[in-house]
Amino acid sequence: MNIKRYFAPTIRQAINKVREEQGPDAVILSNQRVNGGVEIVAAVDFDETMLDQGVSRQAERSTPDTENSGEKTAHAASRPAAPRDENYWSQEPTLLEMRSELQSLRFMLENQLSGLAWGDMARRNPRRAELVQRLMKMGIGSSLCKEITGMLHEDHDMDSLWCQAMKALARKILVSRCDILDQGGVVALVGPTGVGKTTTAAKIAARYALRYGSRHVALVTIDNYRVGAHEQLRTYGRILDVPVKVADSREGLSKVLEDLVDRSLVIIDTAGMGQHDENLRQQKGILDSKTINIRKVLLLSATTRLSGMEDVVQAFNVFEPDGCILTKLDEATSIGGAFSASIRHHLPITYVCDGQRVPEDIHVARPHTLVERGVEIMERAGTVLDEDLAQMNFGKEVANAYF
Repeated sequence: MNIKRYFAPTIRQAINKVREEQGPDAVILSNQRVNGGVEIVAAVDFDETMLDQGVSRQAERSTPDTENSGEKTAHAASRPAAPRDENYWSQEPTLLEMRSELQSLRFMLENQLSGLAWGDMARRNPRRAELVQRLMKMGIGSSLCKEITGMLHEDHDMDSLWCQAMKALARKILVSRCDILDQGGVVALVGPTGVGKTTTAAKIAARYALRYGSRHVALVTIDNYRVGAHEQLRTYGRILDVPVKVADSREGLSKVLEDLVDRSLVIIDTAGMGQHDENLRQQKGILDSKTINIRKVLLLSATTRLSGMEDVVQAFNVFEPDGCILTKLDEATSIGGAFSASIRHHLPITYVCDGQRVPEDIHVARPHTLVERGVEIMERAGTVLDEDLAQMNFGKEVANAYF
């Protein structure tokens, strides 16, 4: 192994010296700032086992002697022996700085390519550019915009193109054919905090009670995090004249569901958690029954932006939901993000909720009705999309193809 020390005014110049003398296979062992510049220690024909052995010998020398050899062994096992970590080289300051520079370069190139791609499309296909802007105004993601516009014939006027785009969007929207009110069973509503799980549970229970009678439906909660969560559901239970049960473990939930075996529909209200909450898997464990089939339905707020929607769907995929319910349509300024996330993750939409009234404000999801609602919300909101934003979002799809 050939080790050599290099000095230069900047890190870049020092690395260039290493490359010139030792070639592309050189390994940087360390670097530090010194008076007047940077000092780098590099090696060629580097043997990682020598470093491991050196670290091991250093750990052995640093272990204090004890009279009892068994105590010595136990003491050594109880403290880190400082093995070479897999992230050792990834945290090397020089590499971190190079990585930052490469990321900055990529960002600059992406922006340039985005501008070129958008400008080229706007010149060659001005109607397509206008159509993309209108679709993005609905909140639809750039990937889906590109897919929809690519399916259309651009030899029509703008109104015809817009109608074609809405029909194409409706064909792509997935809706669930498994209506909870028709199938019954045990259904758990999962989702982040504040999406309206408890109110939605009451809406579904009320609809079912009106259709089949209150003796056929029950409510269960496993929400032990929110103060007053049980009381809110109990209030709905008293109004609907349906039982409300509480469970805080898998065994407890199994016992509750066994007691409710005579009910044809049981709605389980779960705790609202952030998509990064480490307790998500714990809640999933409560719902993982080995004897009873519990269908999971994910609730998504239509007020959530596409980036946040993607984050939520990916996190709650741990529950393997059968479908989703869109809530808060009455508060949304666009619902295209929900369409994009549903289509991308193959997550059928079951119901939509557009208010707090129980049970009036819940409706079966239908593709064309959803598209019409999306256009209505867009026109009511009157959102103006900045052309620079469209350029950045749509053009980035083309730019990413180069990386």
